[in-house]
Amino acid sequence: MHAIRHTLRRSLLPLLALAATAVAASAQSGPDIEHWTTDDDLDVYYVHSPTLPMVDLRLTFDAGSARDGDTPGLASLTSNLLSEGAGGLDTGELARRFEDQGARFSTDSGRDTASISLRSLNDPETLSAAVEALTLVISEPDFPEAAVDRERRRMLVSLRNSRQDPGSLAREAFWETLYGDHPYASRPGGSEESLEAMDRDQVATFFDDHYVRENAGLAIVGDLSRAEAEAVAEHLGSSLRSGSAPEPLPEPEPSAKAGETIHIPFGTNQSHVLMGQVGYPRGDDDHFALYTGNHILGGGGLVSRLAEEMREERGLSYSVGSRFSPMKQSGPFLISTQIRSDRTQEALEVLRTTVNDLRDNGPGEDELQRSVRNITGSFPLQLADNRSILGYVANIGFHGLPLDYLDRFPERIEALDGDTIHEALQRRLQPDEFVTVIVGPQDEDGEEADEEDLEGAE
Repeated sequence: MHAIRHTLRRSLLPLLALAATAVAASAQSGPDIEHWTTDDDLDVYYVHSPTLPMVDLRLTFDAGSARDGDTPGLASLTSNLLSEGAGGLDTGELARRFEDQGARFSTDSGRDTASISLRSLNDPETLSAAVEALTLVISEPDFPEAAVDRERRRMLVSLRNSRQDPGSLAREAFWETLYGDHPYASRPGGSEESLEAMDRDQVATFFDDHYVRENAGLAIVGDLSRAEAEAVAEHLGSSLRSGSAPEPLPEPEPSAKAGETIHIPFGTNQSHVLMGQVGYPRGDDDHFALYTGNHILGGGGLVSRLAEEMREERGLSYSVGSRFSPMKQSGPFLISTQIRSDRTQEALEVLRTTVNDLRDNGPGEDELQRSVRNITGSFPLQLADNRSILGYVANIGFHGLPLDYLDRFPERIEALDGDTIHEALQRRLQPDEFVTVIVGPQDEDGEEADEEDLEGAE
């Protein structure tokens, strides 16, 4: 502890004080993102944002549930336990280290990534102390046995509760049906069998294997000069353990159940419906065309085609939407809605007809222009605060996107025409191969899911 504190205050604090004055970044459509690697080869992505005297930073690791292997829930459990003590400090003592500086510390885990985030005032003394506490988390997590058992049991309770939620049942069944044996099918929240058997050694091993410098990227956004940011990055980079990045995930194959409908009986007045296919990865050339095409289809709220057909014209659903979710490898295209159970078959037909119409005929000029104006007009609001910028910058780093991605986003959208969107939709959407998951009362023909179909809901 003393050695870590001494090193930090000796190396980081003087640099923070030395570089306390910075020139504001020039106004532009997107933030100016700078990239470099530390002496220890940690990738850093930095945006100077002097609006508030705050600093937000995030370490992102390729350590999501896709890395669970044969132990579903391990990535989430590891992430959740990072706040449960480090460097000999218990949960309360570690939390007070952050709270004493007015800093906010959090962790998160998804299918692709796990992240550790910190928000602090930019005052050198305050930031130095907050970064010191963060250093303990990334270099000396304790994973106490009692905390492992407590969090493991909490996840078990959450898992059991999710079985009473039709939306949760539908989501898990959809991912498992769509991705089959691919790592993306692994449940982030785990399974009963895996959580019951999980122990501290597995958590510690997962951390040692995945929370390493070679598997990390650092995003820094805030009122911090380049020199100050470099000092923080160098310290964090040297504090992370050395290891190796995992092998890239395989590209998902088309679903073995393409075109099938899975019905999971559930006692409710509404049916939860998820419908879709494997989509595309981050950085795909068709991204902007598909993003805009989906905005027209179901991503544009109440003015989208799906909302018009399902809600306004027929009263089949109060809410309906669609989205592409590109990931490190191909993420899903997904349509989601809740519909009256006695009109399920009618609603499914409307969904399929609406998708096919846009895919086969492309967008109209007027709706294309409305969508372009809506996307580009709302884009600055998505960059209105440092946390939002931090999320974008961390994703740009993790997925290896161009540094001018945010700068060029509006112009890439504005350059699209109807033919480009039409061609992309025809190439990438195959409605006849959609996987459909329905969670609700037995279908209108009186048939229930068989045992194989229900495996995804157990």
